[in-house]
Amino acid sequence: MTAITHIGLAVPDLEGAIKWYEDVLGFTLIAGPYTFDAKTAGELNMTNDLLGAHIKKMKNAHLLSENQVGIELFEFVEPKMQKTKNGVYSGFFHVCIIAEDLEQKAEEIVASGGKRRSDRWNTWKGKPYHLIYCEDPYGNIIELYSHSTAVMYANKDE
Repeated sequence: MTAITHIGLAVPDLEGAIKWYEDVLGFTLIAGPYTFDAKTAGELNMTNDLLGAHIKKMKNAHLLSENQVGIELFEFVEPKMQKTKNGVYSGFFHVCIIAEDLEQKAEEIVASGGKRRSDRWNTWKGKPYHLIYCEDPYGNIIELYSHSTAVMYANKDE
């Protein structure tokens, strides 16, 4: 069986992102923030193995959601994270979370510097399954589901 354990997101401000994910989406910081410096890490290290030898300095932290799925936030210090135009593929597509009240959570996201990207969608006609697309303040897409992926897709009529 395969399960999602965490999703990695690049952000330009690690401390700000930790606070935003805790305050707005209810994640809990469980590890970090950590710092990585290639000068002191040694030739063989997990960071460069994962991201490549061009990463000289970065910070990261692990946060956990209520259902034990995590987000690992990365701030690239050297080289500095480059801004990308929205819609350009950058290795990350979206993260999807369940929200008890989709409209309220979308409003919280907007009020805290994020963005609402879509109207409320009903994913299956006649079923109470809804979603809203949003963005965090850093341009990462956050999809809000009314139910878990298992519930929404296992109960789809053929």
